[in-house]
Amino acid sequence: MSEVNHNNITNVIVSGKSGAGKQPRIDVLIEELDLDQLSTGDIFRNYLRKFNEYGYDGSLEIFWSDDGQRFIPDDKIAHWLETDKEDVILGMKAKYFVDKGLFVPDYITNALFESYFAKKNYRNQVLDGYPRTPEQSKFLLKLLERHNSKIDFIVLVDNSDERIIKRTVKRRICPECGKIYHLEYKPPKEGRCECGAKVIQRSDDTVEKIRSRLNEFKEKASPAINYLKDNGIPIVTVPGHLEEFTPENIRNSVMNEVKKLY
Repeated sequence: MSEVNHNNITNVIVSGKSGAGKQPRIDVLIEELDLDQLSTGDIFRNYLRKFNEYGYDGSLEIFWSDDGQRFIPDDKIAHWLETDKEDVILGMKAKYFVDKGLFVPDYITNALFESYFAKKNYRNQVLDGYPRTPEQSKFLLKLLERHNSKIDFIVLVDNSDERIIKRTVKRRICPECGKIYHLEYKPPKEGRCECGAKVIQRSDDTVEKIRSRLNEFKEKASPAINYLKDNGIPIVTVPGHLEEFTPENIRNSVMNEVKKLY
């Protein structure tokens, strides 16, 4: 057990370029500090599922106002959907942008995040994938202040672009349960997940799309983290690449840096 008292930790952020190796470090923090993972990807999937399960099959265009370039008021959305359930309405808003392949605006991402974070009482979470823009960082700080919560520190997982590209193109994922494998570091047995499904390569794990994500991190996510740093939240940097990739080495590389804060 680490020397850090998990009872004193409220929330932590883990940030880093896509493919830097965040998940193994998140796993360490979950185990060592008794936290849960709050992933932006999981949040979107949750609300999209809520909307899809509701069964609305009409056009989503009626909920969008071209004049105001925003959604119509929620009471009107509730009228057309014939439900005032927040989860369903939020899911519709997410689906509108996802189906069009558009970037989800900050105000929608913030609303989804706030609703889900509230279910966790704004505490005991490792935030993964949020905040990703300076505007999201500003929103997060105000949200934490309103609910007497805080971010104790940020873990920044550092890795080079070229190493990430080389590593990510060999990543494979189970389409059924979501378990992640790697052809070199964690190969699936005979190409199949433990659940029995055949693993696949994600469509966005190509060199071109990986470089696009790396550039997005530099332009948006990095300034978002710097904003939090400028507002007094400490950052510890841990290596995303280890010469010997073992659970113990990963744990030590994270917790040795975290301990320096305490």
